[in-house]
Amino acid sequence: MTKFFPLQVADIYKDTEDCSVITFDIPQNLRNDFAFKQGQHLTLKATIDHQDVRRSYSLCSSPLDNSWRVAVKKIEGGLFSAYVNDVLKKGDTLEVLPPQGLFFKNCEPEASKKYIAFAAGSGITPILSIVKTHLSKEPKSNFKLFYLNKNVKSIIFKEEIEALKNQFMGRFEIYYFLTKEHRDIPLFNGRFTAEKLQTITSKIFDAKSVDECFICGPESMIFLIRDELMNAGLSKEKIHYELFTSENTEEQKKRIREVIKKKVEGTEVTIIDGGKEFHFIMSKDFDNVLDGALSAGADLPFACKGGVCSTCRCKVIEGAVEMKLNYALDESEVKRNYILSCQAVPTSKKLVIDFDV
Repeated sequence: MTKFFPLQVADIYKDTEDCSVITFDIPQNLRNDFAFKQGQHLTLKATIDHQDVRRSYSLCSSPLDNSWRVAVKKIEGGLFSAYVNDVLKKGDTLEVLPPQGLFFKNCEPEASKKYIAFAAGSGITPILSIVKTHLSKEPKSNFKLFYLNKNVKSIIFKEEIEALKNQFMGRFEIYYFLTKEHRDIPLFNGRFTAEKLQTITSKIFDAKSVDECFICGPESMIFLIRDELMNAGLSKEKIHYELFTSENTEEQKKRIREVIKKKVEGTEVTIIDGGKEFHFIMSKDFDNVLDGALSAGADLPFACKGGVCSTCRCKVIEGAVEMKLNYALDESEVKRNYILSCQAVPTSKKLVIDFDV
């Protein structure tokens, strides 16, 4: 059973004007529960304006640091990010889920690999953890990072990135792209475009020689980079990405409407969580399993409710569902009947799902 733990804020500071970095104090008896892989995230929970608000944030520290840090960038209208940046202070307590996520590749100490990474804004957080860990544990490997921001002042973790460049001289290269501050080299002015990516793959690295690629940022950026890298010869299996947010296209909205039409009314649902069973009947007021279960009184893990973070991941044991959207599970997981409960519309009269697997 996945549950939240109350953790004290050991430190909080501003890395940029609108980004706060939180370090959590992990008691010795919870160190095993909070052991993590580079690229994984924490889900934080707080009561804000009488609301239960949850958000997932990637760990920017490396597992080698023996530290648990997340960076929270303040976004317009963001209830949780405003709370962290304007209210939260050292000594306060937040409810935190143990680390989750599959945005990583295992390190191979004897390997000699070529890694590339693309990040935009706060998308640097899991990438920083990944870069630091692979360079430290794979002394023969190298990393090229392409990092997009508005201007130099908005670059999150700039000092830490520069320190890494000095620490791993010759093995770590960083290329900054700015949208609102002029650079002498035209390539580094403005957002990533198909033309720029074609220049990068012809001048800076050979896509066919890359072993693994990591991308984190807005959906449109991720898929543009993915497609251009594949066009340049990098196989899809070597491209790994983490979405922070997603804006549904008209085509996706159409799919959502079509999936909801397939909902079977009055589905008898059994949820297995923590070795215990919870039974309820899907109400007509909700189209997905997670919302139906929460309204019936279940206490289940969730965060984004947008099919992005995978916090609500579970497995269908009996019955059938159809997911409205899926940004978090790969094809192999879907084939093994894993689902995102926040996106799962019941399409059978009886449904059994397991959160313990």
